[in-house]
Amino acid sequence: MSRSAPPRSIRLRRSVLSVPAINRRALGKIASLDCDAVIFDLEDSVAPEKKAEARENLRIFFTDPPPADKEEAGKERIIRINSLSSGFGADDLELVLALEPDAVLLPKIDEPQDVTVVSDRLAEADAPESLRIWAMIETPRGILNAAAIAEAGRTPGSRLDCFVVGLNDLRKETGVLPQPGRAYLVPWLMQVVLAVSAYGLDAIDSVLNDFKDMQALDAECAEGRAMGFAGKMLIHPNQIDTANRHFGPDEAALAEAQAIIAAFADPAAAGLNVVNFGGRMVERLHLVQAERLVHKARLISERPLRLPAAAPQDEG
Repeated sequence: MSRSAPPRSIRLRRSVLSVPAINRRALGKIASLDCDAVIFDLEDSVAPEKKAEARENLRIFFTDPPPADKEEAGKERIIRINSLSSGFGADDLELVLALEPDAVLLPKIDEPQDVTVVSDRLAEADAPESLRIWAMIETPRGILNAAAIAEAGRTPGSRLDCFVVGLNDLRKETGVLPQPGRAYLVPWLMQVVLAVSAYGLDAIDSVLNDFKDMQALDAECAEGRAMGFAGKMLIHPNQIDTANRHFGPDEAALAEAQAIIAAFADPAAAGLNVVNFGGRMVERLHLVQAERLVHKARLISERPLRLPAAAPQDEG
């Protein structure tokens, strides 16, 4: 029986933690972490001979989660599968259909067809529309085709919600060195942000491999937020607080957003598309942005408070 899609909603994606599905200890700690989303990785962090074991770990985790996780709301769950051409992807996708996470993350997306073939498979299996698709943009072709991929994601029946940039593979294929500031990568990162912005999707910035370098993480999160990313992909729990701080609304921005909403709510602004706001002109498009920011702040305030978790996890 077909299930209709819920309306697209604002999701918190400030901190997106990647957890190797082979690591049972890391899976057991997820409920205590304050990340907005978790990527359960079946791909890069799992050795070929461990793929079946990793799938079984996820089957157990999803069907019999720890008590604390059963009560948890709002933390998005995404399963990253192997490529369908890898020999592992078909089994991974069957697991996704059985477990029905919030999304499936597809690796190394080069062109729109890489997304539509999975979207068609989910539809054929009568998967709920709530099961969305995320796309890893991590190849030169993926960057070049980012706009076309995003556009295809907005066609009727498509489930595409989010891009995740993978700079490790992109650096490997292009020869760009991993330098502080990512100067030679910024044009490609902005190309991804432009593509998702044109078609109403989110984009998640790439991981920082050195999870002990908190200064570099702080700089990359600030840069990613300034560029327009919704959040950052992480590989260690110690990175969560920094990502949440940078990609969440600060007090000054929240206060201004609330003031903009109040200005347009004033009866004197009825029917106006532009209002005088403290000596500058503010349009209704700024009202929409303000409402989104206030809604995100509300979602954050409604999240249960969790203690910081400093235990390291395997990178795979």
